[in-house]
Amino acid sequence: MKRFLIIPKSDNIEKSLEIAAKYGTGFEYNDFFLPDVLDSREQTEDRISFYRGLKLPEYCTLHGAFFDVTVFSPDRLIRETSDMRVKQSISAAKALGAKGVVFHTNYNPFLNSAEYVKNWINANESYWSRILAENSDVNIYLENMFDSSPEILAELSERLCGFENYGICLDYAHASLTAVPQREWVVKLGKYVRHIHINDNDLKSDLHLAIGDGIINWAEFYGLYEKFMENASVLIETSSVENQEKSIKRLIADGFMN
Repeated sequence: MKRFLIIPKSDNIEKSLEIAAKYGTGFEYNDFFLPDVLDSREQTEDRISFYRGLKLPEYCTLHGAFFDVTVFSPDRLIRETSDMRVKQSISAAKALGAKGVVFHTNYNPFLNSAEYVKNWINANESYWSRILAENSDVNIYLENMFDSSPEILAELSERLCGFENYGICLDYAHASLTAVPQREWVVKLGKYVRHIHINDNDLKSDLHLAIGDGIINWAEFYGLYEKFMENASVLIETSSVENQEKSIKRLIADGFMN
């Protein structure tokens, strides 16, 4: 059985709950990567209390902090701040009973020297190994962000896959913006993928359009999902409730979603 999720809109929560109930989707909270929220204990606790006061879907995830989060930085102070943001995100996820937390790789594709790649992989392995071990009660998903190919995430995942709570969040739309065909991304990373972000675009910019409003080949995606990623949960990663419902209707019409 496929699991689908939407982004809840706190300013239109009744509609978000209505969509979730109607189509059987979960939530992926997008409130807790905002620096202003994370900087305020009061705001963080208020948002957690707000959601906990609702009848929430059974299966939910949370998008963790990603703005300038660089856990592999050679700068100690940047590493420490990044670590703080990661831990704040995980704490919020646990408070909400979320099953997984998504973090970006934040790999810089323009710094592609062998030394940079080696240090990136080693530093990430060291950091996420500790985080995974310390938080075995929640899944940690690493998402391709600026990655220009699947290679380094595949190598890192091979080192981290021994942790039962590790997985890749494959952002299929991000992959579509690279020179590497999406099929190659899925073939290379599929065995590690446990969560997926989908939305549409023009194959040039990360537009977060409703499914069908861009030119991504969704028939190809459905086939790749069934062959390589059939147990991965799927976030329909578009923010407006109108585009969420439009996407769901397209997925149902295509036979990908019941």
